[in-house]
Amino acid sequence: MAAKPPAGDPVQDAPEVSPPQRSAAGLPGVAHSLLAAQRQMGVRRTALTLLKVNQKDGFDCPGCAWPEPDKRHTAEFCENGAKAVAEEATLRRVTPEFFAAHPVADLATRSGYWLGQQGRLTGPMLLDEGAERYEPISWERAFSLVADELRALDSPDEAVFYTSGRTSNEAAFLYQLFAREFGTNNLPDCSNMCHESSGSALTETLGVGKGSVLLDDLYQADLIIVAGQNPGTNHPRMLSALEKAKANGARVITVNPLPEAGLERFKNPQTARGLALGGTPLADLFLQVRLGGDQALFRALNRMILEAEGAVDEEFVRAHTHGFEEFAATARAADWDETLRATGLARADIERAFQMVLASRRTIVCWAMGLTQHKHSVPTIREVVNFLLLRGNVGRPGAGVCPVRGHSNVQGDRTMGIFERPAPEFLDALEAEFGFAPPREHGLDVVRAIRALRDGRAKVFFAMGGNFVSATPDTEVTEAAMRRARLTVHVSTKLNRSHVVTGARALILPTLGRTERDTQASGDQFVTVEDSMGMVHASRGRLEPASARLLSEPAIVCRLARRVLGERSRTPWEEFERDYGLVRDRIARVIPGFEDFNARVSAPGGFVLPHGPRDERRFPTATGKANFTAAPVEYPEVPEGRLLLQTLRSHDQYNTTIYGLDDRYRGIRNGRRVVLVHPDDARERGLTDGAYADLVSEWRDGSERRAPGFRVVHYPTARGCAAAYYPETNVLVPLDATADTSNTPASKSVVIRLEQTAPV
Repeated sequence: MAAKPPAGDPVQDAPEVSPPQRSAAGLPGVAHSLLAAQRQMGVRRTALTLLKVNQKDGFDCPGCAWPEPDKRHTAEFCENGAKAVAEEATLRRVTPEFFAAHPVADLATRSGYWLGQQGRLTGPMLLDEGAERYEPISWERAFSLVADELRALDSPDEAVFYTSGRTSNEAAFLYQLFAREFGTNNLPDCSNMCHESSGSALTETLGVGKGSVLLDDLYQADLIIVAGQNPGTNHPRMLSALEKAKANGARVITVNPLPEAGLERFKNPQTARGLALGGTPLADLFLQVRLGGDQALFRALNRMILEAEGAVDEEFVRAHTHGFEEFAATARAADWDETLRATGLARADIERAFQMVLASRRTIVCWAMGLTQHKHSVPTIREVVNFLLLRGNVGRPGAGVCPVRGHSNVQGDRTMGIFERPAPEFLDALEAEFGFAPPREHGLDVVRAIRALRDGRAKVFFAMGGNFVSATPDTEVTEAAMRRARLTVHVSTKLNRSHVVTGARALILPTLGRTERDTQASGDQFVTVEDSMGMVHASRGRLEPASARLLSEPAIVCRLARRVLGERSRTPWEEFERDYGLVRDRIARVIPGFEDFNARVSAPGGFVLPHGPRDERRFPTATGKANFTAAPVEYPEVPEGRLLLQTLRSHDQYNTTIYGLDDRYRGIRNGRRVVLVHPDDARERGLTDGAYADLVSEWRDGSERRAPGFRVVHYPTARGCAAAYYPETNVLVPLDATADTSNTPASKSVVIRLEQTAPV
């Protein structure tokens, strides 16, 4: 019997506020996990499903990309992982009768939370041109409709093929293969909005756009710097790794504008100490940096390393690096007044951090969106690399770069070729293996795809997963752009905002989730994923599909490719749908590191991909060495009376999926329209704790972007900085406000003013 979803859209204009918590997880984390799971799945299904999450013979959590240790707990999941599984394995269903009862105009008034809570999609649905409601459609007719629209385009480059990071390696490889055989490199993905800055900086400096550490390296580190990241909410299982590192003698520095409960104290629900003895303090030093001040902080540390006798690993620098002299000259010119102005820190705190750096032989720097979503994000991450290279902390056990990815296979999708700017070597390998000439011209990333839709240069939008409309910046511009398309198609498991902001026609194609059994003509299948540290492993769903009418993502791609490409394609699409092992055989011949893929991934726990800088201190850069870089220090300039806003997640949220209306660790309950402001900044603007204000962003184009009706919360954030949840504040992020080089939306440095208003 299907579980009943919420009856109405809850009011979100009266959030309740209490002081933020000083610790994460513990018994409350366990209780919230089980309660959320049982509401969606029931008691028996909860037990059967959660015990298979992240197990070697189970399925990969559809949440974050944090790796699993070799020895795993019986409950190898976190609170948000349990919520992600519950949302997918829910007993709630969205049937044709639901769509008959809810015109699109009605659904468009509902919150993303309400839409997601309705349950799993059960069959393909069509919103025809001029229609008021989605109606059922057969799979055959749906594929024919997409094929007709794609074939009618004047150029393949008028189509956009977007990918969410949840897509498996097999589905991603097939998807990019289809798009390129169709004739375009328009393959934007969610990496464009998160770690594109990391990939750009790391490829230039180290030659590999991925992290250089494995989980065991964290356990061996002397010092771990966690910058611009909130693992307590976004990657909770990382807290267990930090706890183990601390037990082995590591020290931890956190760099963040907001104090984060999980980095203050972790109550590990897997241990007696965590449940009953108060948990483990994690951060030895908290540097409450001003938004965008991280480059200046690492530049100051680099100057101090250069000036300290014997602090530079001169042998490593001489043997393995390029560009040291130019970098050193720039770093030695770092100015203390500018550093303190950019960071908002006291000099004594930076000097204390430097002493911890000097005491460490093995240092790791971890980071996430707090570093990647600024205009100067790429130079900031380059400065982090400079910091590690100075003391030889790349290619040494217990040391290296650790960009912490979000979606569970976002890194694997990129490895499989989901990239609008593919390397020539990858295209050469595709051509040799499949016998067609892939397009060589670079395609569209996310921001450029929105512009192309806005300007009428793109006419068909196809999304493999995700919630594009809610994930992207400049909401009004993005929604208007999507409405200009001739056809929008979304391969999805659940309803979201993107299904109600459509082109002239729209299709919803429902797909299997990670938790579900995938049976094809050759028998039960498994798929593979790559975690944030380059480990590739199998994922096997066990539950019966939510509906007999669901197709897997590989099946959807294969059937669509056969319909669109027809006789001209030599690719064995039908065989690939029948047996995913045949897909892996082709991946093994195209992508380095996947040799003998099927045999290696059959081993429990999978295998690790090669990484030249980590494994051999071999740097496949243009110079053949690790590159020091020199760049001027940048940080956001904020006019008098304005604040710098960062968009962020609540604790009851994963990316654009809203699990509930609470942010327990920050003391927010029953609401999301809140803005966190330092008490002194609020008082200077005449805003009491509990006042309401519109958030208005200011950008050089002169346009007014407004998010109305936010409750002001006096909060211990860095002075001059504010924070509020996305997607509600994506409307404030200008489409053209992006990071240099990577073109990632600058969602962590939005200049705003607060205009007091009455409660909504």
